[in-house]
Amino acid sequence: MSVARNLLAILRGDSDADRTVPPTGFTARLTLFSAAAMSFLAVFALALSLATGRLADRWSSELARSATVRISAPAGQEEAQVRAAVRVLETTPGVASFRVLDMAEQRALLEPWFGPDLPLDSLPIPQMIEVIEDASGYDAGGLRLRLQAEAPGAVLDDHTRWRRPLVRAADRLRMLGIVSILLIVATTAAMITLAANAALAANAQVIRVLRLVGARDVYIARAFVRRFTLRALSGATVGTVFAMLAVALLPSAAQEGGFLTGLGFQGAHWLWALCIPLLVAFVAFWATRLAALSTLKELN
Repeated sequence: MSVARNLLAILRGDSDADRTVPPTGFTARLTLFSAAAMSFLAVFALALSLATGRLADRWSSELARSATVRISAPAGQEEAQVRAAVRVLETTPGVASFRVLDMAEQRALLEPWFGPDLPLDSLPIPQMIEVIEDASGYDAGGLRLRLQAEAPGAVLDDHTRWRRPLVRAADRLRMLGIVSILLIVATTAAMITLAANAALAANAQVIRVLRLVGARDVYIARAFVRRFTLRALSGATVGTVFAMLAVALLPSAAQEGGFLTGLGFQGAHWLWALCIPLLVAFVAFWATRLAALSTLKELN
């Protein structure tokens, strides 16, 4: 209830109490700038965390149920080994579907790495077969043995060794984004506390006079809390708006041929960015309140 009353007091304001806090000056600029800068960085940290979360989920879902059979055979034996591998896959329990990639599809897979002018016809490119497993899955070890017996040039790659490092890297990037947000919140609290302490020290004489006329410390602290909370909210709103515009202007994955992972917000994730000014205001409220009560106690 006391927090709710304080929040209502902040919104309502008190013109007499507001005179104890300088409306401009070093502390005002420091609060506005730090809130705007930290909010700008927080938006990008949040975008990184959400994007890497989507990336980890996508890699995990796309690679978990797919595999590739790679066939490298001497000249004249490739077609026979492809047919043998197809017969093995047709009779393998747990294989939902498979598809032999044609030359155009293989060229599209290699194009991001070697360019569009790769002469596939003159290079010994192995034949690829895409395999999709069903919900029950298949016995990878048994399938490898059958392929080795029927098509010696066939190698099964179930993507496990590729999937685990990629998902682990994406999860670590997501954790890095979360840690960055926590560090930004802590830095914001430290900067606002510094500005509040500076403002209280600069107005020590005014505070003593207010005490002489009967003002309580809670009344004085409320004025500082209101002014610094509103400053932080204003600065954070400006920083968040500019950051959201910058994120919106980032190139999409489609514009870059699918190579980018889509760093940014999607759908309802934009609402998370709008919560940052409220978070900064909440941090400013408690940082200023604790700093004001502590400094006022020291001035007794």
